[in-house]
Amino acid sequence: MTDNCCRIAPQSGAGFRIKTGQVLRVYDPYGEQVSDLFAFKEDDHRCALSSGRSIDYASKIYLSKGDVLYSNDSRVMFSIVEDNVGRHDFLLTPCSQEMFEILYKHKGHHPSCFENLYKAFAPFGIQPEQIGTTFNIFMNVEVAPDGQVSVKPPLSKAGDFIELRAEMDMVCALTSCSAENSNNGSFKPIDYEII
Repeated sequence: MTDNCCRIAPQSGAGFRIKTGQVLRVYDPYGEQVSDLFAFKEDDHRCALSSGRSIDYASKIYLSKGDVLYSNDSRVMFSIVEDNVGRHDFLLTPCSQEMFEILYKHKGHHPSCFENLYKAFAPFGIQPEQIGTTFNIFMNVEVAPDGQVSVKPPLSKAGDFIELRAEMDMVCALTSCSAENSNNGSFKPIDYEII
């Protein structure tokens, strides 16, 4: 980690711009903490990150070094240039108030990645309904032979990171995930820098 690193507090998010050729490095400073990433083309918000296109073109559900993240109109958004964890999820949507109520019968407000993403994107004129399935950095989702999915503790250890090179100018938002099950029961910060 360098002096240019930014810290996302537990259960919060950040929005930022990234230019073509810059590298987004996302760190897990303490281990076992998920970070949700979503992005739009800077000058055309109809062009957005697509889990479906990315999984389809990679022909696999776990994306790592050497893989590419695509937009909904099949343009390359990010190339993964370094990854010392190797397990990230592109299957599940960002946690939301409704998810906590439906899956966990939670009563009252619960911080969520969806809320943190739409707050982070608001200054860029992006509406909540424009946000789709995120690239869930460090998330560890296992798929059983019968298709059952289960969220396991992240494999990331303190200091682990992933690097994604921007292949277009984008506006991005990144979170420090708010779901207990995704983070092995605790909430920690996420660090990132643009290189």
